[in-house]
Amino acid sequence: MTCTYSPEVIDKTITFHGHSCPGLAIGIRAAEYVKLNFSDTNPADLVCVTETDMCGVDAIQYLTGCTYGKGNLIHRDFGKSAFSFYDRKAERGVRLLLQPDSRGSDHDELALLMGKNSSGDITDPEKKRLSELRESIQKRLMHLPLKEIFQSQELQYSPPRPARVLQSLICESCKEQTMESRTRRFGGQTLCIPCYEQVEQKI
Repeated sequence: MTCTYSPEVIDKTITFHGHSCPGLAIGIRAAEYVKLNFSDTNPADLVCVTETDMCGVDAIQYLTGCTYGKGNLIHRDFGKSAFSFYDRKAERGVRLLLQPDSRGSDHDELALLMGKNSSGDITDPEKKRLSELRESIQKRLMHLPLKEIFQSQELQYSPPRPARVLQSLICESCKEQTMESRTRRFGGQTLCIPCYEQVEQKI
């Protein structure tokens, strides 16, 4: 099954992210799952909890409307290629976990070459091979059936609560306004996290 998004939509997603890559393809296919399985969900009720900050999160933001600014995109830094989507009104959710073999047998070689590219130790032939691998793995991800890309798990617990507007307090050290939930008390003072870390000896 080829991705059901039109080439125009995919091109706009690539433009939004800045480049085309396998990671972005993963996010596009996750967003496609939402399009097909949460089609009746009001965008205001849709929430995404991502367990990674990889390229695909940009595709999810662009294609589903779940964004950090609206508070319906939540990042939990677990380092896993997993995305949970919730319909707050219907109180249902699903977690999508990337299948290890969805990227094919060339993924280990891709990871090795990407590491060499980052460190500047890559040769010109290796750069060419890296480009070929990125393109082939991306193409694979865009054509596989969704069930071969993600393991899906229905979630039984309630979705994250909506974002709340909290009071801002003045840090008594730097004098900057800080969201109440991000302040700390130390030595009888209200401090922002950076100022707290400067005086707390255990950190």
